[in-house]
Amino acid sequence: MPIKPLTDQVVTVCFAPGEDADWFSASEKAERLLNVTGTTPSRRYHVRHRRFIGWITCFFTYYLLDTARKFGAITKAAGGRKGRLDLNGAAAAAATEARLRWHAWNQYMNSTPATARPARLWEDFLAQHQADPTKITLNEARRRFHAQPRVIAMLASAGVHEFDPYELAAYQAGEHAYAGLHWRIAIVGDLLITAEGKVLKAASDNMADRLVFLNQAIKYLRSLKSSARLCAVTIA
Repeated sequence: MPIKPLTDQVVTVCFAPGEDADWFSASEKAERLLNVTGTTPSRRYHVRHRRFIGWITCFFTYYLLDTARKFGAITKAAGGRKGRLDLNGAAAAAATEARLRWHAWNQYMNSTPATARPARLWEDFLAQHQADPTKITLNEARRRFHAQPRVIAMLASAGVHEFDPYELAAYQAGEHAYAGLHWRIAIVGDLLITAEGKVLKAASDNMADRLVFLNQAIKYLRSLKSSARLCAVTIA
């Protein structure tokens, strides 16, 4: 995957007990630790509603940050108390969507002999450029990557699903790997700031590095108590 512009990145901010846990505080922490200016709340979390009394709690915003509603009921939030955020639901929804997209991609790629053959990853071409920038420029490396039949087909897709050629490593790794990548992203985003003020991020855009980071971030989130506060922000 190509390096995402910093302005497109979603940061999950965790708060320490007793710390102000609002969007302003999350924005301030992200800006200070990442040396950026300006963030906006990202309503990416599904909201959990208690069984039996969910028809009451779905209208109240307690322990939630920057909520979105549908027909008056709260459906998503930028953050809040971990116990009120349906992280498992968000992961399941993202995994289902990713599996559907992968199956559509797999069927599309196997429609012709040329696209059925695996393609070289963007990371391979990027490594060639980095090894000798005077021999292969970045634009030439990208041109060679895009010139492959499978990548051309992905760029030309115009159906229900769009296939990102820079996710080729995940697509070619199989359905489970592709879905696993996306359900983790749905919960974590691109970076995570721990309650202790440590920034967790991938060492590179290589799929393996991304998964190492995402697994570390997921493990950290699971270690937090249900009373812990989270907030997702997008670098604006």
